Amino acid sequence: MRDETAIRAEYMKQKLRCEIEKMKEINDQKIYSQIDQIILQESKEEYITLAQRQEIRKNLFNAVRGLDLLQELIDDDEITEIMVNGTEAIFIEKAGEIRKWKNHFTSKSHLEDLIQQIAGRCNRIVNESNPVADARLENGDRVSIVLPPAAVNGPILTIRRFPKNPISMKELIAWNSITQEAADFLRKLVQSGYNIFISGGTGSGKTTFLNALSDFIPKQERIITIEDNAELQIQGVENLVRMEARKGHFSKEKDITIRDLIKASLRMRPDRIIVGEVRGEEAIDMLQAMNTGHDGSLSTAHANNPRDMMMRLETMVLMGIKLPISAIRRQIAGGIDIMIHLGRRRDHSRKVLEILEITGYDGEREEIQTQVLYEYEETNKKEKGSLVRKGNLKNTEKWKRYGWKEMDEESEE
Repeated sequence: MRDETAIRAEYMKQKLRCEIEKMKEINDQKIYSQIDQIILQESKEEYITLAQRQEIRKNLFNAVRGLDLLQELIDDDEITEIMVNGTEAIFIEKAGEIRKWKNHFTSKSHLEDLIQQIAGRCNRIVNESNPVADARLENGDRVSIVLPPAAVNGPILTIRRFPKNPISMKELIAWNSITQEAADFLRKLVQSGYNIFISGGTGSGKTTFLNALSDFIPKQERIITIEDNAELQIQGVENLVRMEARKGHFSKEKDITIRDLIKASLRMRPDRIIVGEVRGEEAIDMLQAMNTGHDGSLSTAHANNPRDMMMRLETMVLMGIKLPISAIRRQIAGGIDIMIHLGRRRDHSRKVLEILEITGYDGEREEIQTQVLYEYEETNKKEKGSLVRKGNLKNTEKWKRYGWKEMDEESEE
């Protein structure tokens, strides 16, 4: 019975697509009108209840205008991740919990059609010869596609959702992701022009935190954002330039890399450069920008902790240029002032786990010197903890220049 229903649904979809191709002008009203005609014709062959008609109407419209089976999930603002594991299972993340969804794709061709529809809208080519692709939906959601033979258990589709309204630092404080004291400290660092790097694992909230942190940037400054897929939601800044890398998919198209965009941004008189995520050889360009007067720049990258992040930066720099490790470490120590590390706890909550200051470079030991300013500490209560202050800022030149008091003086008031 289910097979017959699936065949019938596919027949109606194909019929609707054929009718749409004949239309000179396409809008939602005309599509709904055509859907109603198809349902009316089908009801003459077999009785369709009112509830079934409404369900078919919604599904047909989503098949040609939305994301087919997944549109219901896209319409749910509480869902933060959609994971399609071939035709067998769809998993979602909601309220920090991952669960299996009740529906799944009825056939491989059904899922492949949707993937090609998404790729086509984003001017991406994905097939057996080019089985991996990244894209972005019209609403800004990030899409990752992996097809066979790279995907063993069938076509894989992952959609990372982003809130319509960016999450503010005030909300992160309310959710106990960070303390009010630490947030106030970071606000002063951002306003003073400290270069800040955010590290964390997948799903730790790096982009969300970067958005919240960027809200502290003085609104009169000129900001340039550079990303693989445009996800940042900088608010209230008029002099904002947003740039996005591009993967060339056609013979005449040239790749536009993060490196290309960082170099271009330096000729655009930025006050600050924000690189959404550093993944490879572009790290050297980001560090050089930070070392040549572009104070207050921000970026993120994947790492297990701040120390691992510094080692990863060394590796990424070596992808782009052959330099002695000592020279790379000097670049890191000279360019980055503060590292913020994020993570997820056992209760799935996202927390700021550490705020670290890079205090300089020890030439004799060839080591980057650091000190912990804030660190997350577990308490005796189950799944509870707090971000505890561990030290005072040592490199206070920018801090004083902006007019802030010393940290220890503020804490005495």
